Parts: sequence; structure tokens; C-alpha cells
Amino acid sequence: MMMTFEMACETVLDTLEADWRSASDQERMGRLEKEKKVILGFEDEMNEYKAKISRIVEEKGLSDVPCPEWYRNISEGIFHELYGLAGLAPWAYDETDEYARSSSAKLIGDRLFCLIDGVSVLQPQRIDTERREQLKRTFLMSAPKERLEQGFHEVYLRNGIRITIYSGERTKPDQDVMVFRKYLLDRLTFEELEDLGTIPGGSAELMKLFVYTGMNVLFAGPVRSGKTTFLRIWQSYEDPKLEGAAVATDPETDWYSIMPEAPVMQLVADGPKLEGIIRPLMRGDNDYIILEEMRDAEAFRTALEIASVSTGRCKATVHTNDASVLPFMMAEKIRQRYGGNTEDIERRIAESFDLAFEMRQTEDNRAEKKLTAITQYYTDPETGVPVFSKLMEYDNRTGKWYWNRRLSPKIIRKLSAFPKEMRRILEILKELEEGRR
Repeated sequence: MMMTFEMACETVLDTLEADWRSASDQERMGRLEKEKKVILGFEDEMNEYKAKISRIVEEKGLSDVPCPEWYRNISEGIFHELYGLAGLAPWAYDETDEYARSSSAKLIGDRLFCLIDGVSVLQPQRIDTERREQLKRTFLMSAPKERLEQGFHEVYLRNGIRITIYSGERTKPDQDVMVFRKYLLDRLTFEELEDLGTIPGGSAELMKLFVYTGMNVLFAGPVRSGKTTFLRIWQSYEDPKLEGAAVATDPETDWYSIMPEAPVMQLVADGPKLEGIIRPLMRGDNDYIILEEMRDAEAFRTALEIASVSTGRCKATVHTNDASVLPFMMAEKIRQRYGGNTEDIERRIAESFDLAFEMRQTEDNRAEKKLTAITQYYTDPETGVPVFSKLMEYDNRTGKWYWNRRLSPKIIRKLSAFPKEMRRILEILKELEEGRR
């Protein structure tokens, strides 16, 4: 009978299990730790097991056994089926051009869907119940506070992929869900964003000048709108000599990799823990604060407290499905949680932040992102009423960006410390408004 891929996997597994039976208890403990690291993506352990499986494949004469099309060769396939991410591995490790461009995948029951060119596409590979349970248990080992019976979890692979797990009573029988998210384009420049059509043509220089002059900025939008990528690119232009602190509810961004020479502290805090770090951060020597994925009253209040006393350069991403009412939404959530007057809080937001950048996925291709508006925040000098005026807005009907050259009084005051840069910003805005860039 012809050897199948499944039979080849069994043959390799039998050989490895024979090694297990002959191992000491201490050796077994070491092997279990290595196998956990293999699934989580630790490179040294992965390479060790791949080499071990390749030797067995050669010794057993399995090299010519046909393997599924989504694996590069029989040894890779057996490795991923026994110890890796099974059929998810080609997507997780960018083994095709399509998978390298795909930012998310969903495992619903045994079916795998990958976002390819903006569309969720059903893949041919299947991952059975037993293998999914093994993956879930191993993923949760990387987060000791998570428990399988909780039914909802967020954990991370070694390469930064975020995994959201829904299981147990939260899902239909045998229809547990795992959502995988990887961040693409971290090393892009503003010029490349122009080429992609994410930001208006001719605006790259303006963005860099806003970074240089230390604007307090918000990046707002729904899930997968590109706001985190925009924040990372913005931060990559920041002066690496300045000291910063990045605060997130989970370790989503590796700022060390993006700015390895910059003294940026990374802190993980949520809820009451987030409230507890406000004073230490404000007393610290940081030149700026980064706040990632603000969603609730605690996060909004933290951002407002920090931005209101900062000299600039504060940056935050805000999860919202309607960025046009962002200041009111932030103010109302703060009021509901801490009390106060919504209008007064909204006025403080207008005084503390300079610009808000609104991001969206395009309707016909979810892989494409658009900067749909830049809004200036300030208060009217005479009445003190908060004002939120558009500096730029994207028109979906015409597919064009429209600019307003008039900067807010607050930004003009801020730019007065940078006369050369202010002149250039005003020149660029005039050219953009007139369509000459």
C-alpha cells in the first residue's frame, strides 16, 4: 500500500515516542518545555525539532511521500502537524506571497479562513478537534493567568501574532474560534503610505513636520483600520534621543524593535492598574507618552490627565467605530465613570490634544486603509467653546482628499517656537488646498 502523509506522520511520531519512553523523568520535563516553545515559535527549539524530524524522514525513506500542497516539503509538513501550528503555519510564517500580505486569519471549528486581498477566503487545510485543543492548551501556557475554562483569552506568539480564543460555553459545540492577527508594514515610511494611497499625495513632508514640532495626536478608527500601523510609522520619525513611555493594555507593539536606540519604556496596565500609574508617569522624566488601544473610561482619563500637563508629543490610538464624535464619546465615558460635566471634560480634551487622525478600511477592499480626516482640536479664544475643525477630509464619492489651510490658533501658538517649520507647514497646506502637490 502506498505511504500517505498521515501514515508518514504516524511513523515519525512512533520513532519520537520510542525516544520518549527511553528518556528519564528529567529529560521528559525538558522535552515538554521545548515542545511548548516550538508551538509558541521559539526559533532555536523549532530548528532543533525540524532537524530531528528531517533525520527521521531520511532514515525511514519518507522523502518522496506526497504532502499537502500548503507545506513546502514532507519534513516541514510533519513538523507542523506534530509540533507546530498545523495548517495555520504557512500563514503564520509567511510561506507564500498571499499569506505574507494577509493580516488576519480565523479558525472556526476545523475550517481556516485567511484575509487575502481584503476578502476572507476559506483555505483547503483543516485542523481537527484534538489538534485545536492541543494548540489552545499550549497557547495558554504562555499566559499563566489565563485558564482554559474561562472561554475567552488573548495571548501572543513569539513573532508578535495576537491570538484571541473563544471556546466552551461561548461557542457552539465543536465550533470553537481562534482569531489570529499579525501586523504588517511596520517599517513603512510616510512616502510609502502615499504610494499605497493610504494618505494624500504630497502630505508626507507635512506629517514629518507635525512629528518634529511635537503635536499631541490621536489615531482613531475601528478594528483593522490601520491606526496602530499609522502610530508606529509616526513614532519611527520621533527623535531617538528623547525619553518615552509606552502604555498598553497588552504587549501589542514591540517598540524596542521599531526604535532599538531610543529609551522607550514599555508598560502593560489595564483598568485599576492603569489608574495607578498616572502619577508615576507624570512625575517621571519622560519627554512623551504613547497610549495604545484606548477603549474605556480609565484609558481615556489617563490620556487626558497626561496630555493636559505635557509639553507635547503625546500619542494615542483610540478604538471607535465613529471618530467624528470621538471627543464627546471620550468625555461622556469619563463622566459616567468619574463624574463631572461632559462639556467641561470635552473642553479639556480640546485643549489637550492638537490633531486627530481618522482611519478606515475601504469598503470594497478591507486590505486597503485610508486616512479619512485630520481634525484640529482647540477652544475658541473668546468663548472657550471647544472647536473641532477639519484640516483635511476624504470624499468617498469622488475618491479625493480636500484640505483646509487654516490652522487653529492653538497650533499656531505651538508652532511659534518653530518659525522655520511653521512657514513650511503653511506653504504645504496652501499647496495641498490648491491641489498643487
